Amino acid sequence: MTGEARTAAPAGPPLSGFACNRLLATFSAADRTAIGGAAQLVTLKRKAILWDQGSDLDYSYFPAPGTMISLAIDLEDGSSVEVASIGKEGAAGGIVSCGSVRSFGRALVQIGGPAYRISLPALEAAKARSPSIRSLFCRYSDALLAQVMQSVACNAAHPMEARLCRWLLTSLDRVGSQDLPLTQAMLAEMLGVQRTTVNAAIQSLHGQGVIATSRGLLHVLDRAGIERRACECYARVEDHFAASLPEVRPQAVDATA
Repeated sequence: MTGEARTAAPAGPPLSGFACNRLLATFSAADRTAIGGAAQLVTLKRKAILWDQGSDLDYSYFPAPGTMISLAIDLEDGSSVEVASIGKEGAAGGIVSCGSVRSFGRALVQIGGPAYRISLPALEAAKARSPSIRSLFCRYSDALLAQVMQSVACNAAHPMEARLCRWLLTSLDRVGSQDLPLTQAMLAEMLGVQRTTVNAAIQSLHGQGVIATSRGLLHVLDRAGIERRACECYARVEDHFAASLPEVRPQAVDATA
């Protein structure tokens, strides 16, 4: 797949100090200098496929606020199920690889926007030079695996409304806004259920006054209400992330740096 299919034109010069992404924002000055020349700020198009299942990975992507990437597994019947979502707190692609790597799943840009793109050879060289980068990415990989494992448990054990609330909270954190540009069809695909099932859950939350919807947009009116209705999966993943990566703090992100 070509770069044009993945992204729009480069979004401009790199943001100062990688401040738009919580992982990159923790880099030391020396690490920023070492990898800065290999980092390109690009604009990811909504619904663009960064890589398909079974394809070779060329880049790692570090989303900025407002951008969200979904990792999904495609099934033989043509359906797909999201197993993890990645936004300003993390990165997608080749984080703990050692050289060439083939993707097990598919990466889809769920909500378009800016992101850093770093080639895997450049990232491998940075990890080889810097123990702090190696440690950061290994611990992030553990946090991402925890999200995948909790998603499996959530999909198997919890009712649709609680799962939807967990997904909405995760998306709010990734995007940094109360407005989510998502359709019911997109939600159904990511949650691995029928559109009518998602529609019923959305209508229930709408009737309870915690969300509002318009064409292609879901607005969260009451985040605390969403948190009360979500299953324990959201808090468990967030707690594990905080314990694994205490230096990756929300206040480290600056979309305008």
